Amino acid sequence: MEKKIYDSFITLLTAELRLAMGCTEPIAVAYANAKAREVLGRMPERIELYCSGNIIKNVKAVTVPNSGGRRGLEVASILGAAFGDPSLELEVVSKVTEDEIAQLDGLLKQDLCHCHLVTGKDNLYIRAEVFAGSDSALVEISEKHTYITRIEKNGEVLVSNPSLNLLKNDNSILNLKSIYEFVNCFDMKDVHELIERQIECNIKIAEEGIRNPYGSEIGRQYIKMYGENDYRFKAVAYAAAGSDARMNGCALPVVINSGSGNQSIAISVPIIVYAKEKGISKEQLIRGLAFADLMALLQKKYIGDLSAYCGATCAGCAAVSGIAYIEGQPLEVLGNIIVNSISTIGGMVCDGAKSSCAAKIAASISMGFLAYDLAVNKLNFKDGEGLVVGDIEDTIARVGRMGREGMRSTDEEILNIMLGN
Repeated sequence: MEKKIYDSFITLLTAELRLAMGCTEPIAVAYANAKAREVLGRMPERIELYCSGNIIKNVKAVTVPNSGGRRGLEVASILGAAFGDPSLELEVVSKVTEDEIAQLDGLLKQDLCHCHLVTGKDNLYIRAEVFAGSDSALVEISEKHTYITRIEKNGEVLVSNPSLNLLKNDNSILNLKSIYEFVNCFDMKDVHELIERQIECNIKIAEEGIRNPYGSEIGRQYIKMYGENDYRFKAVAYAAAGSDARMNGCALPVVINSGSGNQSIAISVPIIVYAKEKGISKEQLIRGLAFADLMALLQKKYIGDLSAYCGATCAGCAAVSGIAYIEGQPLEVLGNIIVNSISTIGGMVCDGAKSSCAAKIAASISMGFLAYDLAVNKLNFKDGEGLVVGDIEDTIARVGRMGREGMRSTDEEILNIMLGN
């Protein structure tokens, strides 16, 4: 593989497979406020928070870690502003103490934070404006959960960064053949640490969700219904359990993909479970995980990190494609796993981060396994059936366009319904 393309893949994986604590949207809100407080130089007396609809819906119903089980934008904002460490980025509230959690109640009663919906911005948009006495500070985040596009203090611009223009950059390297070539040839030393961390963190939170009751206990219900003898049911159960824990306040960090811990759990945990059950070597596991991570990113490059299109759909089939890669399936089968899956459940809506994300993960991985069985038996959905065309890449792009452009009005209506408009 050409060195420039190879290096671009390493850079992409390094940027995407980051450690994060809690659902990434409330954590991004906490990070923006912690950074704004740092710029202000003292605890704000007032916070004005401006967020895109996708941020609002993904913070509304999910438990903020180290908040004492609390939920919502105000909680994430004040927790970050009062006690967050912005140098930790997506682990910004990981060092909050029990004493500080106890203080949060009093701060919430002071009506410090006021939240506002912003339209006409990127789907991932946060602006924290903080005030104390005659001083003010502003921190703006856009496109990625920790990408700061603007910092101001007392009206003076301190930082101004351009758009990442992610879609254009991703299009230059991400396609099925290049992913396959890269995963076949990469030097283990270039990805080993990244993927090992994903394995260690993500299976740990999955096991936590199996051991203890979180949310609707989707993963634990799968174990009750199907047991652990069939690795497929076990893979679904453990992935769902990781989401159960993450969406309901578990403070264990995970390695994210496409800005999402849930999606990374759905991508990685089934492959980790499969590898353990089948005695797969560590090198095969790492290559399979890298393939799955990149197949999810291939789909998300057309959709974006946040939209009305549920990202579990991308993650579930990517996970199964990683298993198929380890099993030595040809490129056509690997691509058709994606096509068969997204042609069936592509368009499942995202109505925010919450307990039911675990059920959506379970449904997506289960569909991925069906898609695999169809692909190996050459029972694929055919050209002209719905959004499917003869070319695998074109089909993925078509479904992605539907998710990004076609579901914009769906996204707006979901938000209106959730806000009671």
